[in-house]
Amino acid sequence: MLDRAQIVVDRFRQVEAQLNSPEVLADPIRLRDLGREYKYLKRVTDIYHRYETVRAALLRAQDELHSANDPEWKELAQEEVHRLTTLLANVEEELKLALLPLDPDDEKNVILEIRSGTGGDEAALFAGDLARMYQRYCEKRNWKWELNDYTEGNVGGYKELIITIRGEGAYSWLKYEGGVHRVQRIPQTESQGRIHTSAASVAVLPEADDIEIEIKESDIRKDTYCASGHGGQSVNTTYSAVRLVHIPTGITVAIQNERSQIKNYETALRILRARLYELELQKQRAQEDAIRRSFISTGDRSAKIRTYNFPQNRVTDHRIGLTLYNLDQILNGELDELLEALRLADQTQRLAAASS
Repeated sequence: MLDRAQIVVDRFRQVEAQLNSPEVLADPIRLRDLGREYKYLKRVTDIYHRYETVRAALLRAQDELHSANDPEWKELAQEEVHRLTTLLANVEEELKLALLPLDPDDEKNVILEIRSGTGGDEAALFAGDLARMYQRYCEKRNWKWELNDYTEGNVGGYKELIITIRGEGAYSWLKYEGGVHRVQRIPQTESQGRIHTSAASVAVLPEADDIEIEIKESDIRKDTYCASGHGGQSVNTTYSAVRLVHIPTGITVAIQNERSQIKNYETALRILRARLYELELQKQRAQEDAIRRSFISTGDRSAKIRTYNFPQNRVTDHRIGLTLYNLDQILNGELDELLEALRLADQTQRLAAASS
């Protein structure tokens, strides 16, 4: 571990020097990549220096313990050795986690897509609940929430909505949310008081930079049309709505939220870029080993990941077997306990894979 940490420290010095070179400053792609690497390397370097400081202090305390003759002084030295031994173990564990390979997408913004699934109107209402849950979580973390496009449900909620979330480390936290979310409750329209099960799917896409995913104009078909509101009535007499079709993959993005065709086009292009980036990530994951394919953070939108049971105020995450009885708080955006548990499980699995 310490050998790997020293390699990181040496690399940190190299990257620090390169970031000040005219060649790198003139190359935006290289500057971006080195900037991201620098942030990771600095974090590991800082922890490594802290580890070395604590270890040196422990060695001094052990020497004082061995040379102490006075009983009171010896007792104080023993307490200091015990304290520093515990502290060193904690910093060592922190260093192990920091040395895990960095997910290059962790610091990116997020394109969040929520769609109602099985359950009809109740599924659309649940999709609305999920959207509010994530919006409140973003507010707690001071992330920016931007509604790109949506289709309302017949009795409320949403059939589909697309959101951009901007904030430091947004993808590193929300990437665990991709998949099928299931709800068990008595629908508002149910007169017999029977519990129904409905579902909504969540897709979490890292927002791709235009220098990461280049889209040729010749590969895009652009359609414009009049925006429509709930029920299909026309709400705009100009052709402001935009539909982009990526011809090589067939991926389609339609946006009509803004009154400006230019703004809708820019939003659609950004979402298309994110979906193409996710497609490339899926191809990479398909080539990885079985451990990586079963990772918590794969974001498989077809996998059932969580159940929200209203009668018992219960939430169960099926990937890690975690059950919490604070559904009301979770729907109010209190997601930290859930996401921390998922991050820990992810890190534990990665540590086991790295040491095997």
